[in-house]
Amino acid sequence: YIYFFSSKENKETFMTNPIKYIRQPKPKPAAPVKIAIVGPPKSGKTTVAEKLASVYGLLRLCMGDAIRLVIDSQPESDLALKIKENLHKGLTVPDELAIQALDVALLNPMCSMAGVVIDGYPLTRKQVNLLESVKIIPVKIFELEMDTKEVFRRALLDKESTKSSPYPEHDSSQILAIKNSCYKQHIDAIRTYYMEERQNWCVIDAVQSKWKIWNKVTQEIQVVVKQIQIYLERIREGKAASIADLCITYKELQERLGEFGQYCPVSLAEKGELVDCSVTSSLQFAAEFEGRYYKMASREELDKFLITPEIYVSSLAPHPLPPPHMLPKKLTVEEIKASFPLRPEMQGYCPVTYLDGKQRYEALVPGNIEYAAKYQDKVYIFESEEKLQKFMRLPEKYWNLKLPHKLPPKKEPILLTALPLAGYLEQAIATSLIKALHEVGSLKPKFPFLSVKETALLFVSFHLKAYNPRSSEPVRQMYKRKLEQFLKHCQLIPYLGTAMAGPYQEPRDRPLGLDDKVQTFFSLK
Repeated sequence: YIYFFSSKENKETFMTNPIKYIRQPKPKPAAPVKIAIVGPPKSGKTTVAEKLASVYGLLRLCMGDAIRLVIDSQPESDLALKIKENLHKGLTVPDELAIQALDVALLNPMCSMAGVVIDGYPLTRKQVNLLESVKIIPVKIFELEMDTKEVFRRALLDKESTKSSPYPEHDSSQILAIKNSCYKQHIDAIRTYYMEERQNWCVIDAVQSKWKIWNKVTQEIQVVVKQIQIYLERIREGKAASIADLCITYKELQERLGEFGQYCPVSLAEKGELVDCSVTSSLQFAAEFEGRYYKMASREELDKFLITPEIYVSSLAPHPLPPPHMLPKKLTVEEIKASFPLRPEMQGYCPVTYLDGKQRYEALVPGNIEYAAKYQDKVYIFESEEKLQKFMRLPEKYWNLKLPHKLPPKKEPILLTALPLAGYLEQAIATSLIKALHEVGSLKPKFPFLSVKETALLFVSFHLKAYNPRSSEPVRQMYKRKLEQFLKHCQLIPYLGTAMAGPYQEPRDRPLGLDDKVQTFFSLK
């Protein structure tokens, strides 16, 4: 064999001990990747893209590069002629033609050998749809997040560091404002699509140092590349492989789901539990085996499946998935109402609480209509979400229970106004009354010319009015002002008692405002 080295030193090191280096594990298969970087103007997209290109040998490609490539290398092609026709009219290149140009640019051998980093694209939801239509799917999209204030700050720094131009620049403040506004207008829709459908979106704070941004980007890319390499290697060997980070959409998942649907085959085989994994769209614990997709409940189940998938999905599986009509189904409140006159089983008592409570009288707890399920054409209502999930996993255990002859008496609602006075006060205004009494006990107010008892009663009445949750906000505010005024008047007695102590003082020697407060005091009589 002939071996090639990157330097003379490496060649000499190899010559001293060749066996050491030719016995090492073979490198994993090459995994060319498509990376996209988006962000507002001045966020550092091109800087990151150029560094990825130089460090990893990727092709850096922006939409302008793709269009110029088509015009320069294929000037007589139908695509180039259409692009030039738009440009000669002073128009922008339509998205449909731009995507075709990008598709042509991706034929570069570098893209199939190392990969490509697409700089500043896509920018609209329409462009996302066009990328999907030609199967251009980035394995990772980095969003460099930055606010508008930072955009203009960086633009100003760039202008100060370069010589001014006699003509309007492409990154003038007006153009930057328009570009930034357009970006902000469309980015939410793009982010939502890729996060929900492809799960390949990564947000990075662009205000951080360039080293931290670079470390985050490289870490994410290394994880994705490693995942792709492991997937390709295991599939080639006929083993099960994780499909996390492979940008598989919900539709693609549905088309290739195995015989267990979205139920965990490992939980069903080992515990006999029906664990429905459709509650989450994440494919973090999903795997492919023999061309079919399977979802697992957790990392533990996924690891077991990857080691020996045959015992969980083939004829060796101890528990096949029941047919669709034999699977439990969650019901909403509207669906329960629509199922009338079908009544809940067990007269509405929670079967899980009853059985787990060893079928004792005390374990007969009424269910909540918000937690309901249908199984074997029967409706069951549960005490809580936890009890509902337990039933969904083990319906056979809980579905066919019998109630005892003696049941708890039905709890009929009682009108609040029908309660005795003490009960009414406890159920209606106990909290508010306790707060008011605590307040009056702490402040100990005394209103001029009223007894302590009368003052306390007035304070409590104002407090109840000021903090009555059933009153409107304007009414509460009005009584809060009255309460403040009442407390202000109560403070007159201690103030005057302190200020008027001692011998008589001439008006000019008295504290400021004392006479006004004395008049206010006597006016309250």
